[in-house]
Amino acid sequence: MRYYPVNLDLQNRKCLVVGGGDVGTRKAVTLLDCGAVVTAVSIKASEKLLKLAESGLIELKRRPYTETDLGGMFLVICATDDEELNRQVSRDAEKFNMLCNIADRPEACNFILPALVKRGDLVIAVSTSGKSPAFAKKIRKDLEKQYGVEYADFLILMGAIRKKLLSYSHEPEAHKPLFEMIINKDIVQLIKNNDTKKIDSVLFEVLGEGYDYMDLMGRQE
Repeated sequence: MRYYPVNLDLQNRKCLVVGGGDVGTRKAVTLLDCGAVVTAVSIKASEKLLKLAESGLIELKRRPYTETDLGGMFLVICATDDEELNRQVSRDAEKFNMLCNIADRPEACNFILPALVKRGDLVIAVSTSGKSPAFAKKIRKDLEKQYGVEYADFLILMGAIRKKLLSYSHEPEAHKPLFEMIINKDIVQLIKNNDTKKIDSVLFEVLGEGYDYMDLMGRQE
């Protein structure tokens, strides 16, 4: 296995996107979604990128890329159709031992980006190690059908239960059997069916009193 799977914490980290087209815009938006501080460098910029800059969500430099743009950055993503520029960004990033991704050029990257299925805090990554992005996209679409929005609510519920249990006891290992029992009760399907009474019944059976679904989800009847 060539690539080491890892999830990066980009919260408040400075990240650079070189390129202002559709691909560069998507990369910038994904970085923003992860809490990164995004700077984009490109002479041309999409309407969406311009709006992000106008609203102050990103910094946009409307000029050609220079090596100095990498200063202070945690990672760089290059998404242009200029092969020489792509190679230059890759070489410059290597000098600084910086994380670098060149869109659709795995040989010029020291990390690659998987296809993602996102359901709230559930993130499923699919990678073919750069061999077939089209196949990764196909698997992503299959997974999107299998894992619906109910999984986002399920993780909110599990997170709330975990937080409440930890407030009573600081022995997470002791909670594992409880979580496994909840999962095996097919709570996800009950959430999908909006069967709150059955969910409450399961929570009482496994956890006892004090675990109401609507309360844990922060919702009102």
